Amino acid sequence: MSGGRRISQNLVSQTGYQVIARKWRPQIFDDVVGQDHVVRTLKNAITRNRIAHAYLFVGPRGTGKTSTARIFAKALNCEKGPTPSPCGECAACRDIAAGTHLDVIEIDGASNNGVDQVRDLRETVQYAPAAGRYKVYIIDEVHMLSAAAFNALLKTLEEPPEHVKFIFATTEAQKVLPTIVSRCQRFDLRPISDELISERLKRIAEVEKIEVSPEALASISRLADGGMRDAQSIFDQMIAFCGQKISEADVLDVYGLVGAEQVATLAAVVASGDHRKLVEMVDEFDAGGRDLFRLLADLQTVVRRALLDTIKQGGKSRALGTEMTTEQLTRLLDALHEGEGGVKFGLSEKINFEITLLKAVEGSRSRALDSVLKEIAALAEASPAGEKKKS
Repeated sequence: MSGGRRISQNLVSQTGYQVIARKWRPQIFDDVVGQDHVVRTLKNAITRNRIAHAYLFVGPRGTGKTSTARIFAKALNCEKGPTPSPCGECAACRDIAAGTHLDVIEIDGASNNGVDQVRDLRETVQYAPAAGRYKVYIIDEVHMLSAAAFNALLKTLEEPPEHVKFIFATTEAQKVLPTIVSRCQRFDLRPISDELISERLKRIAEVEKIEVSPEALASISRLADGGMRDAQSIFDQMIAFCGQKISEADVLDVYGLVGAEQVATLAAVVASGDHRKLVEMVDEFDAGGRDLFRLLADLQTVVRRALLDTIKQGGKSRALGTEMTTEQLTRLLDALHEGEGGVKFGLSEKINFEITLLKAVEGSRSRALDSVLKEIAALAEASPAGEKKKS
């Protein structure tokens, strides 16, 4: 498979239906998408025998925190290990993949967040592994632990037995006590790019024998907001809705999205200041049941790209079909950003969306007072009276 990657399917019974997010969950480090910096560090740590006693994985939902933790536990306890390439065939690898290994304990921090549960954990860490090389404790949503539970964990986390490894996963690192963070090696998992998500979904579609257009994959990736699990869940739902053939129109209709071409057209209309066309397009989107808040986010993405292009062009460009300066695009983007709250939480999504776009049009046409004053001053200096005054 291209890129040196291979996709491993979950080692579970195939007697019943399994959702794509579980069936295609990463089983080796090379399956993890978009987190090369994390994978490389963990592989090197195993190869060079520099395995820390505690790790903290931080990142948005669906970016591979728990999956990476399981693969790391598999790498430590594989019968051929510790190895950066677990075999996936030995009893330890199969049990960890199935979630039944006695020495790999997964704990939900949201439902086991009291001091009593942590005290029980402190007692069990003293016992030697039952079957594997290491006892690995994976605590998901660790930020949900209470302050008392964190404090009860401190001493054990600082000086755990040699056979114990802790892996914490969280979406909100700022809620984890600094005393806990300082005792861990922290890894920040990034949102996965739309291109990488589309590439993975394309491979899954090929194996599952699903015909899906590139535009549909792009729409699913855009909707997932950097989360592979979300993308796979959306893809699964689209298969249930469409069967063996998925088009962009199907994705747009099910999730109320606006196509990329229409978003670009709307951006051009806003840039040109065509109020009548703008209102007509908003009416059309609302009548079609489109998600206007999502449309606002997509519109900001298009304007941001135009802003970056304008900066590269030296301050002026026609990226949106109308010549605009960096200042105008910045004001346009700022107006769209300010309207987010009203569109999302206001009484009328449509009216607030229209007002936001109209304000963005006017904002892009206005001039900053300081720039106007600078131009007046420059003109005054260049005038005959200004030259005489200088001399």
